Amino acid sequence: MPKQSEKRLAEYMDELEFLVMTAGGHTMKRFTQKVEHPNAATFVNKGKAEEIQEYVKAEEIDLIVFDDELTPTQVKNLERMFEGDNVKVLDRTTLILDIFASRAQTSHAKKQVELAQLQYLLPRLTRMWTHLERQKGGIGMRGPGESQIESDRRAIKNTISLLREKLTTIDRVMATQRKSRGNMVRVALVGYTNVGKSTIMSHLTKSEIYADNKLFATLDTTVRKMTIENLPFLISDTVGFIRKLPTRLIESFKSTLDEVREADILLHVVDVSHPNYEEQIAVVKNTLEEIKALDKPTILVFNKIDAYENPDKPEYELDGEFQKSSLAELKKSYMAMENVPCVFISATEKENVEELKVMLYNMAVKIHEEKYPGHLLY
Repeated sequence: MPKQSEKRLAEYMDELEFLVMTAGGHTMKRFTQKVEHPNAATFVNKGKAEEIQEYVKAEEIDLIVFDDELTPTQVKNLERMFEGDNVKVLDRTTLILDIFASRAQTSHAKKQVELAQLQYLLPRLTRMWTHLERQKGGIGMRGPGESQIESDRRAIKNTISLLREKLTTIDRVMATQRKSRGNMVRVALVGYTNVGKSTIMSHLTKSEIYADNKLFATLDTTVRKMTIENLPFLISDTVGFIRKLPTRLIESFKSTLDEVREADILLHVVDVSHPNYEEQIAVVKNTLEEIKALDKPTILVFNKIDAYENPDKPEYELDGEFQKSSLAELKKSYMAMENVPCVFISATEKENVEELKVMLYNMAVKIHEEKYPGHLLY
């Protein structure tokens, strides 16, 4: 698109490929096209669509994924093009919903994902109806399943209403649980998906928290009690954010995000080794602003310094490309630029984790004294 560099586009496609891999697929080829705006009928222009069609036939491809959200009309027209090839066409939103469906473990998380999926499928019901015979399993078909989709529109609306009622009841119970946690400072780990939040939580709480090198490895919120010196507090690991996170998911995961809204301190974890970490910081901040949690006391935790390629030179422009700053320069610039405490760690190597604990303790003591005056630490 206009004002989008090829380097930035490649990073976006890398992330899309990671999403496909997380969902269980294997990427064979990428197609890109320079356009002023998406084609209303097929998203890409006709010539590019025909080029994709030729490749699909030659290589017997069974899944095409677009990085942007497609309209029902675009999906319908594209699937009509590939109808004889038995190919499914997905957009980024459907793919993310599918990954969430595969990750959901608890009844609560499954209901949240199902609600988001049905809300997304409702305007696309006609397409789903006419293609049900050949959409049996695979990427993009986990979750609510065919039993709801093959019913009429009213049945899906009734299911959505029922899910909302159940989630409201669960949210009420979880809100009561949060209120009954006593006079303890609450900390929430937030950040882009796959930045190492679960690994950090494992070190801080000395407990085994599931972590994997996949997007959205953590879906259900995990809460643990931890103590630093004489101060006990609660820490929660939350679902990772991502660029273009579907609004429906943000709405569905209300109770999960309430852990962030009601936290006293946010640990904003950043993968400093990622080439596009600055944009990831912006995505997380935008999401926090959307859920009204941006103004909370925050520690910016730059993780994976062991994987950071350190050229020992400040950032400068060379042949139109920015060169990376050294880690020392990065620390200096962020300490000055961000109006929040910053710490640089490696969770896997346990480097500077103690420094993070000291920083967290100092902030937690201050908040504890403000929130619970006269309440003695033990």
